[in-house]
Amino acid sequence: MIDRSSLFQPSTSLILIAEDAPDIADILCAYLARSGFRTAHAADGAQAIALHQSLKPDLVLLDVQMPRHDGWQVLSEIRHRGDTPVIMLTALDQDMDKLVGLRMGADDYVAKPFNAAEVVARVQAVLRRAGQVRSREARPLQAGPFRVDLESREVAIQIDGAVHVPELTATEFNLLACFVRSPRRVFSRAELLLGCLPEGHTLERTVDSHISKLRKKLESLGLQGMPLGVRSLGYRLGLEP
Repeated sequence: MIDRSSLFQPSTSLILIAEDAPDIADILCAYLARSGFRTAHAADGAQAIALHQSLKPDLVLLDVQMPRHDGWQVLSEIRHRGDTPVIMLTALDQDMDKLVGLRMGADDYVAKPFNAAEVVARVQAVLRRAGQVRSREARPLQAGPFRVDLESREVAIQIDGAVHVPELTATEFNLLACFVRSPRRVFSRAELLLGCLPEGHTLERTVDSHISKLRKKLESLGLQGMPLGVRSLGYRLGLEP
């Protein structure tokens, strides 16, 4: 359900509350509205995915235990689409659950029962951080011969004074952008699978296939052995130190 009265305030951030308990959703809507936010409410996971697609909210408050797709599934879909900030709301107060959420790309984690005023403060803090990150990432990523423009999703590679613009698939672009962002880091197949491949891909060996195709395209330009496989660990960009 959308709080339509608040949608006439275009200057305020829109918060999507994905929560199947109406009383909790109502409290969060009231506290957020009191702080000047617009709100929309999804009562299950499927509706959360649909509203995220249609409304493009500035942040999602996401419950884990929901019908028709749980919070983990919704978070995975949101991360596949982009970088919308997500705060997980859940009755699960276990360290492992927090780690899973953060590793899947959640920006913060609040265990129930919670203080609604604290949730609003966390929303404000995450939105501030997200604004700072977006301003930094508006600049292209650069490492070695690679220049990756995240907004236009184009890659330019300078070799011997010539600039090449390879034709990459969406997954190949995601992989290369990941490596260029952290050129010295070794990424596990599980990390690349979760962060770079389309929703529904569940086999880690699928990562190897995409890496192989990306490597062939880079080799055709004269760049050998990139991305570099690191035995028993995963892959890194492979720039010479």
